Amino acid sequence: MSTVTALVVPVVRSAGSYRSPQAAGGAPGTVQTPTGPLTAVDRDFVKRVRWAGLWEIPAGRMAVTKGGTPEVRTAGQHLIDGHTELDQAVLQTAGTLGLDVPSAPSAQQQAWLKQLDAAQGDEFDRLFANIVRNAHGQVFAVVAQVRASTQNSAVRDLATLANSTVLDHMMVLEATGLVKFGDLSSPPAAAPSPSATRR
Repeated sequence: MSTVTALVVPVVRSAGSYRSPQAAGGAPGTVQTPTGPLTAVDRDFVKRVRWAGLWEIPAGRMAVTKGGTPEVRTAGQHLIDGHTELDQAVLQTAGTLGLDVPSAPSAQQQAWLKQLDAAQGDEFDRLFANIVRNAHGQVFAVVAQVRASTQNSAVRDLATLANSTVLDHMMVLEATGLVKFGDLSSPPAAAPSPSATRR
């Protein structure tokens, strides 16, 4: 997630008493909370989990209604169910820690949703499986790293749930038979610019 994207995405303030103090140079440092030390990596992880739900729930809804195969529709329902549960957990965690979390998808995520919304039939199924699987593959290692390294019990609990959710989603997306594994090392395709699609 780029710094620019992080700055332009609106955030919603959660209830809680924690506010990040500024370390030398203006960067937030590790602070003590009732659930343990909270690092910049921990805070970033909580925000990323929230961002995931903000675009993957709408993507899942599209797959349920537009998916051309039972496997695509099943994957869509898994996204809805998994991220609904995960979103409740991330909001609770953010509230416990007093963290600000996004209230809208990032610009990149909005571009993916526009691309999926514009696609139909086989093209939708292919794009859905590959864009969402690629995004999950990129975040899977981050979730594991946070789960292994955080000293904050609230963040650890969230990472445990996120780990199982991401793994489930990767598996159901792969079960569509549409994932191009050779393309997973590159970022998912972005939506074309509005000028490119205007007729």
